[in-house]
Amino acid sequence: MGFEIEIAQNAGACFGVMRALKMVNEAATLDGQKHTLGPLIHNPQVVDELAKKGVDVANSLDEAREGTLVLRSHGTAPQLVQEAYERGFNVIDATCPYVTKVQRRARELGEDGFGVVIIGELGHAEVEGIRAWGGDAVVAVADTPEKLPAALPAKVGVVIQTTQSQEHVDAVLEVLRRRVTELRVEETVCFATQKRQQSCAELAARADAMLIVGGRNSGNTTRLFEIARARCANSHHFEAADEIETAWLNDVALVGITAGASTPAEHIEAVRTRLVELGGLG
Repeated sequence: MGFEIEIAQNAGACFGVMRALKMVNEAATLDGQKHTLGPLIHNPQVVDELAKKGVDVANSLDEAREGTLVLRSHGTAPQLVQEAYERGFNVIDATCPYVTKVQRRARELGEDGFGVVIIGELGHAEVEGIRAWGGDAVVAVADTPEKLPAALPAKVGVVIQTTQSQEHVDAVLEVLRRRVTELRVEETVCFATQKRQQSCAELAARADAMLIVGGRNSGNTTRLFEIARARCANSHHFEAADEIETAWLNDVALVGITAGASTPAEHIEAVRTRLVELGGLG
């Protein structure tokens, strides 16, 4: 008897990603060279598909040189944006509007005299962009309390990487409330991220196996995997349907599927189709 397949109520590409993909696909029709400044989204399959359409990844302005330049959905340092305009690029800003909100909040907190703490993953493209917007006001980047510095200013303003888990946010805020005199928190976790995490948790609590599809370099997909694994030990994070292993499906009654915010709907459907081939129902 086959196993049931259930896709999480909220899964896959979010508004910001769909907006960015629409913009870059329109850019692909333009004449001349086309580049994204860094990978458009954290999904290697999508990046490869864009390359086939003539939109390559440039890791610097020098590498791009000329033509159309699409700014990645994770955001870009303001200094780079200004330089791109000055060099004469046709700039298309595909930054997610929710990320733009975080960038502006970081700058405003610094202008208001707060030291800025970014609750996020050090080195992540979105976080590095926010750091650039916050400038010298940024005093820390931390996704766990242990990563906070020993010394903090009396006045601290907090912005949050849009894809952070609520557990990480709550843990860092609990410590900050004890350590600073004045704390201003900008609630900048994306609502779409929250809904995906909640749906993942609900499904993982019932499933015998959880499959999380999305880029291995995607922070929000990795957090979905962490949430799923905490509730279902038989959880697996992969990028493409052909990576599914039959051993994951032994003695299961319900297989749950979810996907990161950088995962297009067709990638989710490919996973469902593969599971049906392996004995799944529906």
